[in-house]
Amino acid sequence: MARGSSEQNGSGKIGVLLASASAVRRAGLEAILQSAPSLKLVGSVQGTQTASRRAVQARADVLLVDLESQSFLPAESQRSTPAIVLVDQPEPGWLAHALRSGVKAVLARDSGADEIIPAIMAAYSGFVFLDPAYAAGIAEQVRVPATPADAMAEHLTPRELEVLAMLADGLANREIASRLGVSDHTVKYHISSILDKLGAATRTEAVTLGLRQGLILL
Repeated sequence: MARGSSEQNGSGKIGVLLASASAVRRAGLEAILQSAPSLKLVGSVQGTQTASRRAVQARADVLLVDLESQSFLPAESQRSTPAIVLVDQPEPGWLAHALRSGVKAVLARDSGADEIIPAIMAAYSGFVFLDPAYAAGIAEQVRVPATPADAMAEHLTPRELEVLAMLADGLANREIASRLGVSDHTVKYHISSILDKLGAATRTEAVTLGLRQGLILL
């Protein structure tokens, strides 16, 4: 079983740090956490940018993150804190990337105590817990035979096509983030997704494949 604040504060409870950009959402989730005898709320922060770092500082056993968009992934150096994400209709690519990045549970944002509390318990114990609908989507992907790179390219989202075009223009991540009005972290996620979908190892290779497949107009 995971070690963390439950041992260090002597309460015997699982310490949970909550992160959400919405004060209303935070209040509702705090009420759920405080209603569970086995859980202890060790912190509640606005936004998700510093969530992983704050979880480490608070010695939380589990990090619960409420997402308004598919932007959060645990910081690579801070994956020791199991993360649970509440998000609506995640794209399969984001979901797979999130699980690889240390997220232990993904639930819909309208999940109640009956889903959230068991997910926290499972994540704390080292298990993966997924909303049934999201799990079905992952299973469906696994059943689909591998497709050629050209077919995979058709699944690039409009935003990913924008990012790919900017990569072709030689823009750095920060410049892309500024043009799109998003965070550097979001740009990194889009680039990672593009590389996965195109089967490319580098940004340069992704641009080359994009040109060959007519995804980039010069």
